[in-house]
Amino acid sequence: MALIVQKYGGSSVADALRIKEVAQRIVATKERGNQMVVVVSAMGRTTDQLIDLARQVSPQPHERELDLLLSTGELVSCTLMAMALRELGHNAISLSGAQAGIQTDATYSRARILRVDPKRVRKELDRGYIVIVAGFQGITEEMDITTLGRGGSDTTAVALAIALKADHCQIYTDVEGVYTADPRLVPEARKLDEIGYEEMLELASYGAKVMHSRAVELGQLYNMPILVASSFSQTTGTLIHGGMAMEMRNKVSGIAHDTNVAKITVVGVPDRPGVAAALFEPLARAGISVDTIVQNVSIGENITDITFTVARSDLHRALEVVKPASQSVGARECLTDTTLAKVSIVGTGMQNTPGYAARMFRALYEAGINIRLITTSEIRITCIIDEKLIPKAVQALHKAFELEKV
Repeated sequence: MALIVQKYGGSSVADALRIKEVAQRIVATKERGNQMVVVVSAMGRTTDQLIDLARQVSPQPHERELDLLLSTGELVSCTLMAMALRELGHNAISLSGAQAGIQTDATYSRARILRVDPKRVRKELDRGYIVIVAGFQGITEEMDITTLGRGGSDTTAVALAIALKADHCQIYTDVEGVYTADPRLVPEARKLDEIGYEEMLELASYGAKVMHSRAVELGQLYNMPILVASSFSQTTGTLIHGGMAMEMRNKVSGIAHDTNVAKITVVGVPDRPGVAAALFEPLARAGISVDTIVQNVSIGENITDITFTVARSDLHRALEVVKPASQSVGARECLTDTTLAKVSIVGTGMQNTPGYAARMFRALYEAGINIRLITTSEIRITCIIDEKLIPKAVQALHKAFELEKV
């Protein structure tokens, strides 16, 4: 008997019909002799609708109250799933994140899982029940409900799989796996049968929406293989794991893009020790992640500019922190740009092989695309470009690196 943790995304449980169809899939797996834990997201666009509703009441909703509100979306879908399974003749029980033992820190809207106590889940499994867990949420030591951020149900599923020592962790969504690029932009994009943790983490962090980056990070840390597949078909999907075949490490694996980008430039910064710390430490304390950072070489009177990017959704909060910090160090002003996006090439083959950056820059140049900023890691090169040119850039890079070929 295998213990399987499955996760179904919002599109997979978007309405009553889809919930019934997913219930049948769960039952089919259960009847093959498996124990089942199923994590579900909120139905369809429920989370967006709840956010819109909150903002009609308050333009800046209180973070604690907003988290409690958003957690109700997953409670609806998990209870309905348990009802559907009972209609099919199987014992099932729905649990909130708190009931399932998901304990988090108190960072509202983007809480991190501190530990998982799977005692209640194990108890229900031992009774022969299918356990349905509300994803995306947990509870603090002070008994406050928190949410894990967009895509947090992926993290819930992987964390539960690790805590339960599950045999399989399966993420079901509305796509058939991980592709070499977004197939909506590149029709010839190819589905990968497998991909390494490092490459998937870079793809997820830089725009590939198929998996939440923190879920991949957890899988890598605890060596938990993760299958990503479609709940709308029976295709094999993509296995995310370690120990990739040698030939998979000799080229770019995929192209990622992300339009959730905002640029902040702090103009006229005195070029002296401690200024960068004065700007970025408050951002860190506010829980705002900073990506690309560029500081111009000071000319003349030891005055420079510092440019960095944050998620567009964090821009308002970032400015609330950066403006007073920049004034305190004597900077002239803060400028913003919300018309940018990231495009990235990812592949472990770039670690020790020259020429990838030049090939990327040439492809963008030939497509008439200007590069605003560049950032890199060992297995990734990212360019910041105009948002409207993203489709053209993704197509050009996919062709330049011949990703349509097996």
